[in-house]
Amino acid sequence: MATINPAPAASAQLPSEFKTEYHPRSGRQMLFQHFDQFGISPEVQDAPIVDKEPWHPFRLRGDFKFSEIAMEAALNKSQINALLNLIMRISEGHAHITLKNEADLSKAWDNAAAELTPFSKHNVAVTYKKNEQVYEVHARPIWDWALDLLDNPLLAPHFVWDACRVYKHNGAQFEHFFNEPWTGDRWWDIQSSLPDVDGAVPFCFILYADKTKLSSFGTVKGYPVVNGEAFGGGRVVGWLPIVPEDAGEEGKLGYTMLKRIVWHESFKKLLEHAAQYSKTGYSHKSHNDILRWLFPVILILSADYEEQCMMSLIRGRGGKCPCPVCLVPLAELHDLSKTYALRSVEEAIEVLRVYKRSKAQGEELLKALGLRPVENIFWIIRYSDPHDALSFDRLHSLHGGLWKHFLGELKKILASLGREAEAAFEKLIDDFPQWHNLNHFKSAINISFSDGNKFQDLSKQTLYACLNLLTPRTSPEGHQLLRVISTYLQLDSLIGLDVHTEGTLAAIEAELLIFDTELKAYVTCAESSDIEKLKVDWNFPKTHLWKHIVHDIRRKGAARNYSTRPNEKLHGPLKDTYHHRTNGKDVAGQILRVDHHKFALMLLRERVDAVDERNRLQALGNNLPDEDDVAVAFSGHVKLGAPTQNPSSILDLENRSAVDHLFQAFRRKFTEFINTSLPTYGHQLTNWITFPADYQIHEYRYLKVNYESMVDWKQTTDHLRCNPQFHGLPRFDHALIQLTADETIFVQLILLFRCSISNLGSFDFALVQPYTARINGSRRMDRFFKLTRVKALPRASSIFIPLSSFIRGAVLVPDADHQDEHLVVDHLDSDMFLRMWAWVR
Repeated sequence: MATINPAPAASAQLPSEFKTEYHPRSGRQMLFQHFDQFGISPEVQDAPIVDKEPWHPFRLRGDFKFSEIAMEAALNKSQINALLNLIMRISEGHAHITLKNEADLSKAWDNAAAELTPFSKHNVAVTYKKNEQVYEVHARPIWDWALDLLDNPLLAPHFVWDACRVYKHNGAQFEHFFNEPWTGDRWWDIQSSLPDVDGAVPFCFILYADKTKLSSFGTVKGYPVVNGEAFGGGRVVGWLPIVPEDAGEEGKLGYTMLKRIVWHESFKKLLEHAAQYSKTGYSHKSHNDILRWLFPVILILSADYEEQCMMSLIRGRGGKCPCPVCLVPLAELHDLSKTYALRSVEEAIEVLRVYKRSKAQGEELLKALGLRPVENIFWIIRYSDPHDALSFDRLHSLHGGLWKHFLGELKKILASLGREAEAAFEKLIDDFPQWHNLNHFKSAINISFSDGNKFQDLSKQTLYACLNLLTPRTSPEGHQLLRVISTYLQLDSLIGLDVHTEGTLAAIEAELLIFDTELKAYVTCAESSDIEKLKVDWNFPKTHLWKHIVHDIRRKGAARNYSTRPNEKLHGPLKDTYHHRTNGKDVAGQILRVDHHKFALMLLRERVDAVDERNRLQALGNNLPDEDDVAVAFSGHVKLGAPTQNPSSILDLENRSAVDHLFQAFRRKFTEFINTSLPTYGHQLTNWITFPADYQIHEYRYLKVNYESMVDWKQTTDHLRCNPQFHGLPRFDHALIQLTADETIFVQLILLFRCSISNLGSFDFALVQPYTARINGSRRMDRFFKLTRVKALPRASSIFIPLSSFIRGAVLVPDADHQDEHLVVDHLDSDMFLRMWAWVR
């Protein structure tokens, strides 16, 4: 089995932890950086030029602030006028507003938006059945849009031009890793292919497109095109027409062709100028007077499968080759052990050329490749092969795709076992421990949502809820399905890492073969099962698409770079605008005007904040605090919160022993801990410290833990609860702690408290139950499902630890069949996943 070697935490003993090798044509020297310098561009550190009135063209800062509130709250005309009238009447001079009504505000929004390229409306005419059909497209050409951003002094320093290869020292050598798009081979290869002129660099775009329902009943739809989420990104750049549904025409070849022609002809309006400059280049002098020759490139296309079919012009799941990336035959989509040739633009162009000469011969060739006889608009942009730009999307392929199929199979199997099994499963789902940013479910069988994020969270919980229900004896089909789900979770966690090394990529490829084997075994099991309607045909694109994920990561960096998840979040604000800011007529124009205003205000806010920060630093002058002094509220990397109203005495705690024997002899145990541990923390004790019965401690119900992620080395935060009544239920979270220099263990929180010791100061401690009991033998279940199992010591063996011992929080699920044994939820997040890989080894 392939293994992952998580990168070690930053070490001050290494001369340089990171190495960056820039593309040879960049003219830049290899860069070695320490941990705290990596990823920080010198250009970004340079303070941009900011003006004294960054809220311009608003007359006063108060006007600008009001406009932000009005935009965010989606106030209508009458509400704006009423609010401004009220402000004008009650103003006491603390803030001055010159706006008098909605017309004033609307004009100010227009003035702010005038600094950016506006949307323009175009008509696209297409002939269908000898009749000319006209469709309306709204476009903000991506080239003009990009130049707007380049001219913004706050955004310009964040642009990346040169491909690079990045490495991190793993203690023995520098290890190559992939994360950002410019660390992938595609950017490097494109830069190598540019004309040999000084300053020639790729100007890379990430584009996303997908239809969305604007009205509650889905009768009104929108078709936004978004440039990728980044500095200045995540904004709508186009609004494509939707060919109306026609029951009499739907499914006919001509109507299908009409939709594709309209899409590509409409998208062409977004690519104006970019197509020309992708061939000739564009001379541009940056904010720091560096002259570059820019070549626009569509680096990444982010979309679900249906949209990818439209972008690549393949025939979809009914075609002979339904993959937009490779030429896998329809009948082989289920088989991940086989590899097929990648698609190429040159091949598609040649086949279309044959089609134009001979429709019969060309159609035969096009069918064999699964292509439509339409010219792909992305061909007009050099270095922008759509098949190479299209990328794997976890949201639709996994969380809203494969997982939904697995959940459907699970429901059938549980139903076959009867209501008792279903009820037991639902209870285990409901009892799953609560965790910050993890959706909790009362039910998994009767769910009504379609949110891929919720499906992702449900997938992390379902395996643990089923382990003791679907055994080889009670349900061979269910047990085999769990084996499929287990390897699915392994792959989802691996693919979701934001930093990839050769080790993680090898692990993905090895796990894909395991998934392939387990899925085939499930099909065999389902074919011989008495359970009705179990799925035996897995020949559909979403079974196959992750075959290309390693290729995508090598070419374009981590999967988050091409995820549809951040772009789909924009659908919500667009729907809100439709409901609150339009009159139902010319919907696209009204929505885009509001979106244009929103972005203009966002850029103004950046300018205002930059001025405020500059003024704050100038006011501090020499009184600027040192970095070491900033986190004064934290005790190291942890912070207590939610204190109880009144302190407790040691006697009060010992009286709790009537309910929990853990608190028996609390004073003696605490006294021994203090006298034996404080010297190890550097405190010199001259006498044995004793505590009277009325000695008071201050209890806390919350602990915030900051830690460095093993994935991307950035600070991450966990929120732990130690509360007998958290929203009406007891909640005592688990954590991973550093017990000794060489040993990390899992514990459960029992008590968080602060105490003061005379002449020594204040101390923060936790009383925890260690999960270090010996487990006799290994469980077959753990090997099958790659589980991490721990066992709790008796509560009487609980220990005191300093809060500095905490590494991070954890979620542990009890194994009902084995007393005191718990399973660590490895797939809680990427950091926990990597830690458990290292733990198992």
